[in-house]
Amino acid sequence: MTLGRSGRAWRVSSRVAELQVVLEGVPLPASKQQLVQHARGEDADPGLIALLEALPEREYPSIDDVGEALRPVQPSSEPGQPQQPKPESGLPPGGEAYTDASAEPGAVRERGPEG
Repeated sequence: MTLGRSGRAWRVSSRVAELQVVLEGVPLPASKQQLVQHARGEDADPGLIALLEALPEREYPSIDDVGEALRPVQPSSEPGQPQQPKPESGLPPGGEAYTDASAEPGAVRERGPEG
C-alpha cells in the first residue's frame, strides 16, 4: 500500500506533534542548536533530531513556531491576486470592481454595475 500526499502529511504532522512533546521544558526563546541539544538530552528518537537539524538557523520564540517551521498550518499572510471568475459564471456582483485589487475597501463607486 502506497501513501499519497495526505498520508505523508499525516506522518509529518504526527512526528511534529511528538517533537513538540519532547521540546516541552526547553528554555525559550531557543536557537536551533539549543533545540537539538535539548532533544538529545531527552533521548529523543534520531528521526526527531533529524527534523530539528533540518530547521532554518534562527531563534524560535515558542514550540509552536518550531512546529510551524516544520509543517506550516497557518495560511500565508502574503496578499495574493484575486482569482478571476470562470467565464461560465457570468459577471460577478459589482462587475469589474469585484476583482479590482486597487479598489478602496468600503468606498462607494460612482456608478454601479451595468446590466
